[in-house]
Amino acid sequence: MALCLYRLAQASKKNLYWNQYGFFIPKINRLTEHTFLLENISPLEVYGVNNLRLQQIAEGFPEVKFVARGDELKVKGEAEKIEKLKSVLAALFEEIRRKGRVSENRFLELVVSPTPEGGKNLPMASDEEVLVHGSGGLMVRPRNRGQQQIVGAAHKNDVVFAVGPAGTGKTYIAVALAVKALKEKQVKRIILCRPAVDAGESLGFLPGDMKEKVDPYLRPLYDALGDMIHTEKLKYYLDNNVIEIVPLAYMRGRTLDKAFVIMDEAQNATEMQLKMFLTRLGEHSRMIVTGDDSQIDLPARQRSGLLQTQRILQGIQGIAFVRLTATDVVRHRLVRHILAAYEQEEQHAQVRSRRE
Repeated sequence: MALCLYRLAQASKKNLYWNQYGFFIPKINRLTEHTFLLENISPLEVYGVNNLRLQQIAEGFPEVKFVARGDELKVKGEAEKIEKLKSVLAALFEEIRRKGRVSENRFLELVVSPTPEGGKNLPMASDEEVLVHGSGGLMVRPRNRGQQQIVGAAHKNDVVFAVGPAGTGKTYIAVALAVKALKEKQVKRIILCRPAVDAGESLGFLPGDMKEKVDPYLRPLYDALGDMIHTEKLKYYLDNNVIEIVPLAYMRGRTLDKAFVIMDEAQNATEMQLKMFLTRLGEHSRMIVTGDDSQIDLPARQRSGLLQTQRILQGIQGIAFVRLTATDVVRHRLVRHILAAYEQEEQHAQVRSRRE
């Protein structure tokens, strides 16, 4: 009996099955063909320069044969694989028809980015998943699994910590959630802050008013807001303190009611600073804290508050932690490989230190 089970296990690995007569015979996979017509779509947007994009699609479906001729893309493979490919290309074609072109990063998200189920495409979000309709027709929506988790956590918790490497869109999606809450009148104002580490939080020696002093440190927040709110409307919000962008040092002594509060680069807030920030939370307010605990720029004598919060605030009802990884990076595709290389080097360094 054991021998029979062993033979069955080995046969399954070789794509064989045991028929009623006791013989192993090859499984016959049903192949199917399909032709995609690139109607109202530039073949260059699908195939890429020198067919680079087509090669990237093919790498995700190694069992499928691709033949591209003008506005016809013929594929042949197992029915299950072809169905998955249809889903991927449908999302890509829809994006091209709506926008006329697809950036390299967006192409990689649609075609190459892995999903939790191990597939190759991240399906297009439905209209219900669009957080903000921004300037110039931009639709801001979660673009990776980590951002989807941030959105889900923010719906169920008043305080969310989003921790992960640069380029994963932590701050961008947090700003989108804040703008959405403001537009839907869930809050009356948005407060965005960031530690000005390079100036040591001592900004007095810099020329200009407070806004001019801290603008270089807060520019990423302005950029995100500019994508989501029309220029004139954004100016009105800023002039009337509906949206405030301030350095962390200016948060002391305030109580923030009916506000959506975001701290960016929280890894560079000390333990006392982050405690001060978290205790500003007032009635009917929400907070998102974002940071990358692998890029702490504090002086050696000071400890990061972001590391402390992950130790002591886990498990408190109403507080959620979302961990993003290199697979969530939405910048240039090389950023993922760069982060992975650094992570591998850090792991090797830890192994070497233990041996020593």
